Order: sequence, then C-alpha cells, then structure tokens
Amino acid sequence: METLRQNRAGLGILFVLIGVVCISVNDFLIKQLSGGYPLHQIVFTRSSIGIVVSLLIVQYEGGFGILRTKTPWQHTLRGVLIVIANMTFFVGLAVMPLADVTALFFAAPLFITLLSIPILGEKVGPLRMSAVAVGFVGVIIMQRPWADADSLEVSRYVLALPVIAALTYALNQILTRKLGVESKASAMAVYIQGMFIIVSLAFFVVAGDGRFAEGATSGPMIFLLRAWVWPEGPDMWVFFGLGVNSAIIGYCLSQAYRLADAATIAPFEYIGLPLAVFWGFVIFGDLPDLAVWVGIALILGSGLFVFLRERQKVRMVTTGPARGRRG
Repeated sequence: METLRQNRAGLGILFVLIGVVCISVNDFLIKQLSGGYPLHQIVFTRSSIGIVVSLLIVQYEGGFGILRTKTPWQHTLRGVLIVIANMTFFVGLAVMPLADVTALFFAAPLFITLLSIPILGEKVGPLRMSAVAVGFVGVIIMQRPWADADSLEVSRYVLALPVIAALTYALNQILTRKLGVESKASAMAVYIQGMFIIVSLAFFVVAGDGRFAEGATSGPMIFLLRAWVWPEGPDMWVFFGLGVNSAIIGYCLSQAYRLADAATIAPFEYIGLPLAVFWGFVIFGDLPDLAVWVGIALILGSGLFVFLRERQKVRMVTTGPARGRRG
C-alpha cells in the first residue's frame, strides 16, 4: 500500500511537470495573440479544439459514461474558478511582462498550501507556515507598495489580477483534489473546457462585435472587448496549437491533483518561474527588474522549503521516526 502511494505521488509529480511546461508555452502564445484578437475569441477557439482532444481521452479512459457525475454543482464551481483564474491572468499577461505576471501568479502554491489545511485537512507545520509567509512577502515586494501610481508601468488594479488568478486557481486545485476521488482526470478536463466555451460564447453574444471597445484606452479592456476577427494564415496554427496544449494542461493538472496530496504537488509548479523568465527574454526581450527578482527569489525559496519539508515528512512516514531523523 505504501509503495502504491509513493508511485501515485511520483506520477502526480510527473503530470504536474508536463502540465506546467505546457502552461508556459500556452502563456507566451496567448501573449503573442493578445495584440490582435480578443481574449474570448482566443479562449473559445482554444477550448473548442481542447474539448475534442479531451473527449478522445475520455473514450480511452472508459467511455462517455464517465462524464456522469453525482456532484454537478461542485464541478460547475470548479469550472467557474478556473475561468476566473484564466481570465484575470491573461488580461494581466496582455499588458505586463511575462515573467512579472507569472511570478505574481506563483502565489498560487502558497495559497494551495494554506487552503489544504481547512479544506483537505492536511497538516502544515510552523516551519512550512513561516516559509509561506516569506513567499507572500515576495508577492508584496512585487506589488511595489512604496511606489506612487504614476511611477508604475501598470495600475495597481492590473498588478492585483495575477494574485486574484492565483487565489482562484488554488481553490480550483483544492477542489480538484476532492472531486478527483470519484471523477476521472479526462472527465474533469471536459467539464473545464465546456465552461470555457460557455463563458466565451456569452462574451461573444454581448461584446463580439467590438462595440464596447470603441473609445477604450485601457489595454486590458481592449483585450477583453475588441471585435472577433478571422485569424490570419500563421495564426491559425497558433490557435490549433493552443487548443491541443489546453487539453494536455487540463488533463495533466487534473491527474496530478487526483494522484497526490496538494502540498506535495504544488511546489513543482515553480518550474514555471524560470520558464517564464526564459520565454519572456527569448520571445519578447523582457527581463525582470530588481523588485521582481527579489520577489521571485523569496517565492521560489519558500516554495522549495515547503517541498523539502513535505519530502521529509513522507520519508519519516515510510522509514519510521528514528530513521527519518537520521535521513
């Protein structure tokens, strides 16, 4: 039984690593498209392709019967949370450097560690709690509370968007852990893609002709409300890649949080931080400033400490208290 549990944790880590790499690719592709297409069009196209791929995986994992669920409202809530997380993150991504918005979003594993206590009943000791507090200090530094509004490149409202995305994403992943006991990862991915399609279609009905974007001067509002346009030649392939990538992300993250404890999985999402810096520099020529580097260091350091404490706890459970202390 213990070996099985360890194997499931290892698989969960593998799935989250694949998912985070795909997320980093997803982010820079959406940032590339954000200058010419509205967010709801990107989301609709991505999810329409993604749901087809997800349904194929459903068929492989047991057929369409696994889409039936006894907890539809909880899955609906999970879908709403991930839609809010994605929308707020992508709006911030359109006007902020990739590394900056990703670094702020990485408050999510900190939120996951905190929320796993009341929601999942997981134990988090004082040392890990201290590490989480250090991570949030990093988030505050990146918010630059000492700066006046005129000296900031974006408004404080925009700076808050990735943190809102982090909180709703954390709640989503905690809920994934609870629902994953009875639901397959592919089924949960289909529910998410379906929610994205519903919300993006609602945006299209209300604002798809671009009438609300007329006269708008704010980058985030233009990205949200500009009119739909038919993708140009090369962009068609980008949209297609986003759709396939979206299906992989939805499946891998759902599977990861089904297989292992949230506190075990969450720290591995930090691989997204160096990936965001890499893509931001290679594709867009952006490098973080000092405040962002300090924030990244604090968040990354706290996350790694939380991970090491979690590994130590697992080792003590598997080898016994005395051997665990020597190890």
